[in-house]
Amino acid sequence: MAMEEARSANPTTRMTRRSLIGAAVLAPVAPLKLAAACVPAPLGTAHTLPIGTAGGLFTGFKTYPRALPLAPREVILSFDDGPATTTPAILSALACEDVKATFFMIGRNVAGNPGLARRVREAGHTVASHSWSHPWTFRNLSVEAGKADIEKGFAVLNETVFSLPASTPPPVPFFRYPGFADTQPLNDWLAAKNIGVFGCDLWASDWNAMTPQTQLSLTLERLEKAGRGHILFHDTRAQTAAMLPNFLRTLKERNYRMVNMVPGPGTSDTRPAPAGWTSETEAIIAGKRG
Repeated sequence: MAMEEARSANPTTRMTRRSLIGAAVLAPVAPLKLAAACVPAPLGTAHTLPIGTAGGLFTGFKTYPRALPLAPREVILSFDDGPATTTPAILSALACEDVKATFFMIGRNVAGNPGLARRVREAGHTVASHSWSHPWTFRNLSVEAGKADIEKGFAVLNETVFSLPASTPPPVPFFRYPGFADTQPLNDWLAAKNIGVFGCDLWASDWNAMTPQTQLSLTLERLEKAGRGHILFHDTRAQTAAMLPNFLRTLKERNYRMVNMVPGPGTSDTRPAPAGWTSETEAIIAGKRG
């Protein structure tokens, strides 16, 4: 989920939303070398959360007034925009801590990196759709063009990752809009197809260039304030790959518990937003904050 006018930690450097999208889709950043040794006593995954999407699901406090039913100090991790050349470093960090996550993949990146897309699933992670082409935004497309882009994204996952015919209903009916920029007609259509729409409760703002330490501090501060939540990262970002091992270690030290979300039957319980909730997504889309 790339954001417009993403502000760098260096005030002389500015990255536009469009340049970040281009970097994610066309030229992933260079791979990052991580330490080979894993730490003892990994963080682990505390439990798996089956999520039913029958009739549709809209979750994530950044966009919607409902969140997944996480207990205090429970955390879900998701990664957008891959697979990319930084994805193996993300996978290595997760493997060292025995943590499972959800990867919302761009379809044309899957087509360009099919072996890596399959590797994510083979490692036990949940593979979901982030559209075919990452349009900025679906609000600038016709309804029919939006449907076609979403269907193509799920089709390439079916064929490449799940070894299914393209037209098969998605085995993981999870979708995330680029920029969380949904539309009511597409939401209604996705709900009728029993596909859940996932925002997030917290984001790392890793569309902004910053040092791994700055990103670590920022993300931990937001998590401590919220106490739990579904956190969004991007596996296309080298700073995220560099930050992730320390982030996971700190979660263990602070007694957080990791939750792995997977498809489930029926519908899912959700947790209501606190009093005074407002969506932060519209301001982001309008370019009013970084």
